[in-house]
Amino acid sequence: MAFFDTKDINGLDKIFRINLINSCSGFKSANLLGSISEDGIPNVAVFSSVTHLGSNPPTLGFILRPTTVPRNTHKNLKDTGVFTINHIYEDIIDDAHHTSAKYPDDVSEFDVTNLKEEYKGKFKAPFVKGAPVQMSMKFVEEIYVPSNNVMLIVSQIQELYVNDELLQEDGLVNLSKGNVATINGLDTYAIPKFKKQLSYQRPKKIEQGV
Repeated sequence: MAFFDTKDINGLDKIFRINLINSCSGFKSANLLGSISEDGIPNVAVFSSVTHLGSNPPTLGFILRPTTVPRNTHKNLKDTGVFTINHIYEDIIDDAHHTSAKYPDDVSEFDVTNLKEEYKGKFKAPFVKGAPVQMSMKFVEEIYVPSNNVMLIVSQIQELYVNDELLQEDGLVNLSKGNVATINGLDTYAIPKFKKQLSYQRPKKIEQGV
């Protein structure tokens, strides 16, 4: 088994270290965040850090590097207060990954990929057409993490769209039925498959010695 201590990690080649540390934590969510500028220019970008924060209220978070360079998603959601989260699925992996390229703020990633934007109801930000799970989000707060110079963006689900075949009777969204992707590291994608669903676990009775 390969072994790395702090000294080893700090001395690694930069690219090797980035790949190692980005992948050792395990598979990450693969999402496209849709937003729109105050000038009406839609934006879509891939994120691998979206995570559940709480169910009541329904709250999700994701990580951003500070805005020392232009970050269109961050500016748009701060200006408008809204954005969308759309699950990446197998058929759009290549186009979804291309949204990580840094385009000027007057260029929409929808125009340089085969991804299609769609709008639902009165919600201002664009969804990604065809995504099996789509969420409209309201920005709540951002929390700066000085130890690693990142920001946690906290948001609440306003609307949730789930393809019928994914939604189970108990409320579980079975993502494997939608060929939803996950990200391993920075640039490697996988399609997980359903294995088993286990019941809520309670402590076993422990026999006391006489």
